[in-house]
Amino acid sequence: MPSAPTSPAPAGRLRGAGDRLLTGIERAGNRLPEPFMLFLILFLITGAVSTIMQMRGVVVEVPGAEEPTVVKGLFTGEGLTWLTTSLGENYMGFPPLITVMPILLGIGIAQHSGLLAAGIRKLFGSSPAALLPYVVGVVGVISSIMADSAFVVVPPLAALVFKAAGRHPVAGLLGGFAAAGAGYSTNIVPTSLDALFAGITTSVVETFPGLGATAVNPVSNWFFNIASSLVLGVLAGVIIDRVIEPRLLRQGVPRDEVPLEGEQDTGSSVEQMRAKLSPAENRGLLAAVGAGVLLTAIVLVAALLPDSPWRNEDGGFLPKSPLLSSIVFLVFAYFVVLGAVYGAVVGTLRSTRDAVAMMTAAITEMLPFLVLAFVLGNFIALFNWSGIGSWIAVTGAAGLEAIGLTGFGAVLGFILLASVLNLFIISGSGMWTIMAAVFVPMFALLGYEPAFTQAAFRVGDSATQVITPMNPYMVVLLGMLRRYEPEAGLGTLFARMLPFVVPFWLVWTAILAVFFFADLPLGPGNGIRLG
Repeated sequence: MPSAPTSPAPAGRLRGAGDRLLTGIERAGNRLPEPFMLFLILFLITGAVSTIMQMRGVVVEVPGAEEPTVVKGLFTGEGLTWLTTSLGENYMGFPPLITVMPILLGIGIAQHSGLLAAGIRKLFGSSPAALLPYVVGVVGVISSIMADSAFVVVPPLAALVFKAAGRHPVAGLLGGFAAAGAGYSTNIVPTSLDALFAGITTSVVETFPGLGATAVNPVSNWFFNIASSLVLGVLAGVIIDRVIEPRLLRQGVPRDEVPLEGEQDTGSSVEQMRAKLSPAENRGLLAAVGAGVLLTAIVLVAALLPDSPWRNEDGGFLPKSPLLSSIVFLVFAYFVVLGAVYGAVVGTLRSTRDAVAMMTAAITEMLPFLVLAFVLGNFIALFNWSGIGSWIAVTGAAGLEAIGLTGFGAVLGFILLASVLNLFIISGSGMWTIMAAVFVPMFALLGYEPAFTQAAFRVGDSATQVITPMNPYMVVLLGMLRRYEPEAGLGTLFARMLPFVVPFWLVWTAILAVFFFADLPLGPGNGIRLG
């Protein structure tokens, strides 16, 4: 006779150790200023330090440079003149703005026409029950194409299809969130995040022309991202299927939602969402796929013609060519064409006015970053103009060489540092701005391509963001979870998310190690080592 399911563990027990750790992280994180003020403080500190270093006559020999780099101070006549004459240029010339904004406009049409959400619903609704955890895992990882919307779209949809298939809805809820968050920095297609990271990396690389580094663009990590997305998606499915759902069943977590206080029991937003697509939506998806195939054929014909203007002077495409320099345009074109075709079929896009409204909505969602980019751009510009970046890179590289830490061990240390910082600085662009300014040139002096350093950062940037209370979407997830477990707290989430964090970190690092030791290309024209 089967034993009765055990009762849920007391809320206090589930939230004990986890809550203490999360509370400590939350208190430490809350002591940090908000991102704009944080970078303004870093800007002023860099200015003060650079001025002291200039007064001391600090000079650094950068390998490959014709002359020594003299550190220049911000709070000097020359420094203040530089700031007052280049403030706007530092902002508008911030490379991520050049790459992110066009792609964001394209994604705006694809997302607000309903194409991206319909694609996710199609994958969920057509999957057999046995494969659902793996579909949720893969879709969750690649849902970062929707940016932060993934955190509020994927989990409730996953819960819905799990329940409809006779599986535990909380397993789908938690698994969808974990896959979307812990695998946020990777995708099988280039996204605005790729453009953002590449822009920040480029802004640092441009100040070290003597290193001979390969240019970084939105597809510089594409091969690594494809491998990471698929492996991590399957891994998430295994964890959902073999760890999370069995544990929920052992604990006796309810399968049915409990109406919140003051709410009528008319079904939650999760139950009101449809996993099955309407006939019009199916026609729209089919038309969008056809448009994508046609666009791909046009691009291939245009690029493969013997005298194609997209080829380089040698008649090829690598390591640099007009085709690779057109990546932003190509990504933009795919999102616009597929989104517009889908929207025209289902009726969400009837005129250019609708398209403009969708693009405007995408820009509106990006406004906080546009404000933050003002101080980010000037911080990076000061870091590079003053020469502090060169001094830190050369000194740091020399220190690592002195202790013999120049191989994959140094990379592991870098990934671990990013994972720890990610607990406190949830903004990926903000954290990469800080770390790229130091580690891109430092690792380049050790012989590693900037694209490789960027790939290593991706590993540390995502895995831990599903266990930090600094992630605002943790609160959203907690609200969804409390519909099943009213007494659940942050400690409950910590216990449920931890099984994803460690395996994701280890496996993702292992994938990077395979690329590193096998010397595989990370993307078109981008390898591991310089030269």
